[in-house]
Amino acid sequence: MIIVLKPKLTKRQENSVLREIKKLGYEPHVMRGVARTVIGAIGDEKKNPSLETLSSWPQVESVTPVQKRYRLVSREAQKKNSTIKVGKHIIGGKKIQIMAGPCSVESEKQLMETAHAVRKAGATILRGGAFKPRTSPYEFQGLGEKGLKLLAKARKETGMPVITELLSQSHVDLVAEYTDIIQIGTRNAQNFQLLIAAARTGKPVLLKRGMSMRIEEWLLAGEYILANENSSLMFCERGIRTFETYTRNTLDLSAVAAVKQQSHCPVVVDPSQGCGRADLIVAMCKGAVSMGADALLIEVHPNPAEAWSDGAQQVTLDAFRKLMRELKPFIKAAGRT
Repeated sequence: MIIVLKPKLTKRQENSVLREIKKLGYEPHVMRGVARTVIGAIGDEKKNPSLETLSSWPQVESVTPVQKRYRLVSREAQKKNSTIKVGKHIIGGKKIQIMAGPCSVESEKQLMETAHAVRKAGATILRGGAFKPRTSPYEFQGLGEKGLKLLAKARKETGMPVITELLSQSHVDLVAEYTDIIQIGTRNAQNFQLLIAAARTGKPVLLKRGMSMRIEEWLLAGEYILANENSSLMFCERGIRTFETYTRNTLDLSAVAAVKQQSHCPVVVDPSQGCGRADLIVAMCKGAVSMGADALLIEVHPNPAEAWSDGAQQVTLDAFRKLMRELKPFIKAAGRT
């Protein structure tokens, strides 16, 4: 059940509703918005008394049954689009946010050069990998804590918030100390204990789609974030594994429309991982904006040929500047800024 509270309630009035929900045998999950507070009540509606009696309470605006397995992320729980504030930026609002930076943090020189260049070109959030999930154990695994410290230094110099990937529960506190947004990668998209740990940091969470995930599975994975009282969730389409070998993955732009239809959470598109080819990034970004994406996650490197990871999918600094110019009419046509 979804219980929407009336605005401007006191803490005491809100707590009385929460106590009643627990008394009836349900677990309340609170989501606080700008104008409304929404409570998702999880429990067995066949065994427990109905929560519809709460509709008569003066504190309650509405009580709505939820039919979908993913309850808190669904449009049934919240019809209006959610927004997430990161620093001065709003993800899910009218402005399309650009998250740009290198696949891996390699050195201070490489990161600072990239950070200043993407910011000047119009990027609003700095991406960079400190811990890298590589297919082979013999490939570069990231700089770890040193990489996180360099990201923090870049944030201080440029003013851009930082997004980086969390790989392990053992790194939760360390990563949360340095980053503004926690990224959960495709390989960990159904690592439920990691999702819970990420949610409990209170940081915004970007959940990438698992490389073989169906839409429903992806939405249910996102449910773990909201069910642990973190309403700052964004989904990221990063390509799925198909029979096609021309591209590294198949970027599923239909997933943007599908998730926007089913969920109130912002949707991000990663065209770099999505196709694995720098020469297709511009076209994929244009398509993502046209499909309704709220943000783009783009890999940028001063010299992709010398990148320590995934050089083929990273665009140069000049190519990124050109991309940002070419995107402007598409952003305008989509009614965004």
